[in-house]
Amino acid sequence: MQNQFINNLKSTTMNLKLVITLTICYVIYICKSNAIDPCASQPDNSDLNVIPMYGKCSPFNPPKTDSWDNRIINMASKDPARMSYLSTLVAQKTASSTPIASGQAFNIGNYVVRVKIGTPGQLLFMVLDTSTDEAFVPSSGCTGCSASASTFSPNSSTSYVPLDCSVPQCGQVRGLSCPATSSGACLFNQSYAGSSFSATLVQDSLRLAKDVISNYSFGSINAISGASIPAQGLLGLGRGPLSLLSQSGSIYSGVFSYCLPSFKSSYFSGSLKLGPVGQPKSIRTTPLLRNPHRPSLYYVNFTGISVGRVNVPLPNEHLSFDPNTGSGTIIDSGTVITRFVEPIYNAVRDEFRKQVTGPFSNLGAFDTCFVKTYETLAPAVTLHFTGLDLKLPMENSLIHSSSGSLACLAMAAAPSNVNSVLNVIANFQQQNLRVLFDTVNSKVGIAREVCN
Repeated sequence: MQNQFINNLKSTTMNLKLVITLTICYVIYICKSNAIDPCASQPDNSDLNVIPMYGKCSPFNPPKTDSWDNRIINMASKDPARMSYLSTLVAQKTASSTPIASGQAFNIGNYVVRVKIGTPGQLLFMVLDTSTDEAFVPSSGCTGCSASASTFSPNSSTSYVPLDCSVPQCGQVRGLSCPATSSGACLFNQSYAGSSFSATLVQDSLRLAKDVISNYSFGSINAISGASIPAQGLLGLGRGPLSLLSQSGSIYSGVFSYCLPSFKSSYFSGSLKLGPVGQPKSIRTTPLLRNPHRPSLYYVNFTGISVGRVNVPLPNEHLSFDPNTGSGTIIDSGTVITRFVEPIYNAVRDEFRKQVTGPFSNLGAFDTCFVKTYETLAPAVTLHFTGLDLKLPMENSLIHSSSGSLACLAMAAAPSNVNSVLNVIANFQQQNLRVLFDTVNSKVGIAREVCN
């Protein structure tokens, strides 16, 4: 009888172990099933997320062995091409009868947003660019387009319409190749940053989170020569007639804001908010200026820079906004590191070096790198605008080498090979800030917001 009791006890113990094991497996399965995948596609009724192009969730297969700071150095090396482009725009005059859109975009913008184009919607990750007006996307059958990236398929959309040369929108793009009779498809050719493309101006529905913009005009790219065009297209957030703000009408009331996560951030942590609803109620603002010769750019009245407690003496002619020459300061999402015209940058750099122990060395675009142990001596950099002082967090003003031995001032002079008159506040300095653009009330707001 004792043996029978022992056998029953063993059997009960084994059954209990089996139940516990099955329960643990079930719980693990449920937990895994309910776990939040930070890279999963967002629902269509959510806010628009912003992701660094080289983040872990990026659809563009970032190199896994490259450090984030080396990626920044590589991206910043393309800034001179963008600065050259911006410099060619500032003195261009717009015809009184027809506004001229930029028609230019660079694969320098390092943040993408999730959109859907067509009916049913085709998912694309488009580069966000505040200095470009029109949107453009590579289409299926495109010659020279990236073989690994998604393209837009016009034949799969029931709402797709090619535009004719006679429509008003066709007169708002550069590089037109319409016949003299103004009939036929609105074809155009553009070149930039060593690349060029040919496209057809078309209309289709554009879905941004829960909003659908019908009859949205954009360029459907047919052929590409070069490698600097965004793999899945570009979404223009400029102020021109073909920009998202202009084509969305009363939906967004000329208001949007974004919070750009650090390049170190892996997932969809940034956000693009369109329209006045949900924008910060309390935010410091500075007037938004308008250049009639280049209406797409977001000019602000930049008045000076402080390094630590020193207000750096700067020549006023390199700060002042002048619509005739295009000089002044813009806020741009596509340039990587802030660029000042050379006299301003040199003055800021020299004052920074006075307050930090050298010697100094170069690293890529950065010419003021020092031993990291002296980082505690690095002064804060404050950008002054009319009505707004922006004290940059240290992570927005310094970048570190991949080895961690060096820290560098993350700013540079405008390239000497271009006749630049622009100061550009770039995306590295905007990271983890909420930047609000209100084109109706002509103001830009900036507030601290951690979006990593």
